[in-house]
Amino acid sequence: MFRLSQFMRDLVTPPEPGTRRRPPVAAGGGPVVIWNLVRRCNLSCLHCYSFSADHEFPGELTTEECLAVLDDLYVSGVRVLILSGGEPMMRPDLPRIAQRAKAMGFYVGLSTNGTLIDERRIGEVAEVGYDYVGISLDGVSETHDRFRRRKGAFEEALRGIRLCHDAELRVGIRLTLTETTARDLPALLDLMDREFIDKFYLSHLNYAGRGDVNRRADALKTTTRAVMDQLFDLALADAKSGRKREIVTGNNDADGVYLLWWAQRTFPERVPDLLARLRRWGGNASGVGVANIDTQGDVHPDTMWGHHTLGNVRARSFGAIWNDLGDPLMAVLKTRPRPVKGRCATCAHLAICNGNTRIRAEKTSGDTWAEDPGCYLTDTEVTTVPKTGAPQ
Repeated sequence: MFRLSQFMRDLVTPPEPGTRRRPPVAAGGGPVVIWNLVRRCNLSCLHCYSFSADHEFPGELTTEECLAVLDDLYVSGVRVLILSGGEPMMRPDLPRIAQRAKAMGFYVGLSTNGTLIDERRIGEVAEVGYDYVGISLDGVSETHDRFRRRKGAFEEALRGIRLCHDAELRVGIRLTLTETTARDLPALLDLMDREFIDKFYLSHLNYAGRGDVNRRADALKTTTRAVMDQLFDLALADAKSGRKREIVTGNNDADGVYLLWWAQRTFPERVPDLLARLRRWGGNASGVGVANIDTQGDVHPDTMWGHHTLGNVRARSFGAIWNDLGDPLMAVLKTRPRPVKGRCATCAHLAICNGNTRIRAEKTSGDTWAEDPGCYLTDTEVTTVPKTGAPQ
C-alpha cells in the first residue's frame, strides 16, 4: 500500500533530520494478513478477484478452526488482520472471530461492500470496535450499481458508511480504477468531503478472478496519470491545511515513482529525501509484507495469487508456511532485486517499486517476471532519476 498522504505531509512539513515515521500500525514482525473468511457474497461485482457468488461454498474453515488460526497467527508475529470475503458479514460467526482478534491485540480491519450494514446490524459492528471499516464504491449511483450488478447497492453502501460514522468508527471508501470508474472520481471525492470520510483508497485493477476476465476495462495510462494528479492535488491541499484524512493507493507501485517526478516539479529541494523515503518503503510486498489466507485455509503470497498455494493452516503453522523458501515463487518474491525483465529490468527505480505487480505480468505474458503492463510511466521516467533544481 502506498500511503500518499503521509509522503505528502513529509514534503510539506519535513520531519527532523534522521527521523523515520513509525508504521501506522504496530507489527510483531509478521506480514499484514488479508483473510478471506467466506466466499459467499450478496453481490457479483465485475472486478471480484475471488469469483464470489450468493451461495454456500463447501470446505470453509469452521469457527473453531478460525479461532485456532488466530492463535497461530499471533505466535507467528502477525499483528494486522483485514477480514474480507466474499462478503465477510455473510458469515454468522464474524463478530465472535473479530472480537477474539481484538481481545488478543490485533489491529482488525473489515473489508466489506457495506450493503449489509443496516440499522439492525450496526450494533454488532460497533461492538467489535473495528480499527477500520473499508467500504468499496465504484462510483456514485448508477455507476456503482452497474459494477456491483445490483440496483440500489450504492444507496445501501452509503447507508453503511453513515451508520459507521455515527457509531464513531473510522471508515473509508475504496475505488477500483477502470476507464469507467475514473469518470466518477471527482464525485466520489466530493462525497468523501460531504460525509467526513476518513480514508480514500484507490485500487488499481489487478488481473485476478473477474478482474482478469474484465481487464479490457482497465484504465488507460493517460487516465491513470490524470487520476493520480487529482489525488496528488487533494493530498497536497490536505497537507497544507493540516487535514488528517488518509489517501492511499494499491496494486501499482509505480505510484511512488510518479510522485517522485511530481515532486521534482513542485518540491525540487525535497527530492533527495523523498527518494530515500521511497526506497525505504520498498514497493511491492507480495510474499514479504502482505499475505492471504483463503476460506479453505490455503495461504497465498497475496490476495491476487489465489491460484498459487503455499500451504494450508490446517496442516502446518502459518509461520512455517510463510518462512519456507522451498516454494520457488516465494524464494524469488523474497529476494531483492527481483529478477524482472523488459522495462522493469532496466528501470532506474527498481529499489522503489520492487518490480511492481507480478500477477499482471503473469496473466498477460505467461511469465511471472516479465515487465508489468500496468506501469504507466514514460520511458524517460523509467530510465532516469529526477534532478533537484528550480521548479519547472
